[in-house]
Amino acid sequence: MTETRTPLPAAPAVPESGPSLVARLLHRPDVGLFAALVLVVALASGIIVNFASTVTLGFLLVGVIPVLLLAMPMTLIIITGEIDLSVASTAGLASAVMGVLWRDTDLSIWVVMTICVAVGALCGAFNGLLITRLGLSSLAVTIGTLALFRGLALVVIGDQKVSDFPSELTRLATRRIGETGVPVAMVGVVVLVAVFAVVLHQTPFGRSLYALGFSSEAARFAGIRVDRAKLVLFTVSGAIAGVTGVFWTLRYASAGPDNATGLELTVIAAVLLGGVSIFGGRGTVFGVVTGVLLIGTVTYALRLARVPETALTIVTGALLILSVVTPSLLAALRERRRLARLTSTSSPSAPAGG
Repeated sequence: MTETRTPLPAAPAVPESGPSLVARLLHRPDVGLFAALVLVVALASGIIVNFASTVTLGFLLVGVIPVLLLAMPMTLIIITGEIDLSVASTAGLASAVMGVLWRDTDLSIWVVMTICVAVGALCGAFNGLLITRLGLSSLAVTIGTLALFRGLALVVIGDQKVSDFPSELTRLATRRIGETGVPVAMVGVVVLVAVFAVVLHQTPFGRSLYALGFSSEAARFAGIRVDRAKLVLFTVSGAIAGVTGVFWTLRYASAGPDNATGLELTVIAAVLLGGVSIFGGRGTVFGVVTGVLLIGTVTYALRLARVPETALTIVTGALLILSVVTPSLLAALRERRRLARLTSTSSPSAPAGG
């Protein structure tokens, strides 16, 4: 007689567990950068006298507003694998135009500021047309327009300074919100940052920019209008540079051909430090904002510590090099570990001794 066996119940399937949320966050470079920002703020508050105050917060945030403005379109441009080195010169040209129009015409200040933003947009569109229509390198084009726009600013206003702008606007550029120390202008900057974050991370246009950064040809085959996207980005970059020139002029109550000189170095350093790849295809708005705040905090802390301006330039340059070199080193280390794992896996096990 055949014995009937009752089958044992199958063991419940154990779902494969991936990395935890904390582990995924720790592997994000922008999270590590934010931790570095918190550490720098804590160290500066403990070491430098009067750093931990609302007055310091106000001056620090007013100082980073121009960098933060220019960094937003720069982020999108670098993600596509391009670069715009002319943003500071465009801001200087807009400032010079603002000074001359206010001094020599009867236009209202609001019309003057609108014209300055339009001048910035035209400068950006000029860059974009040279890059997209003639197929020129954005690096070569914007190095040339960096000098061209700065020279035009000198032609427009000469070596003079124009001041006597409306006092209510110059005060507004540095006014704080109550006793918080936060500048009123930062509200508009936060709105702009939110717009760029939504565009980059939540819209098809923004997601297509990553594809552009990886391969323009592949993006074209995928139906992305590459030239139009780049032209739009450079035009927006120029317009934001015009806004920056207006803010710079009102903040210092002075328009001149040398306004915002050298600011492009700080902007690019902040964007790259924020995790945007210089080769394109990678980056986040949160990382860039953190990079801007980190550079601004380090710079202002060193100023409070009476460090010379030349040393501050060295620090900015060092951070720029660090932001370019570090991702390459980390990628090389990851590839080395991956190859080591593959080698150890594929190696035959040693025969047991008899």
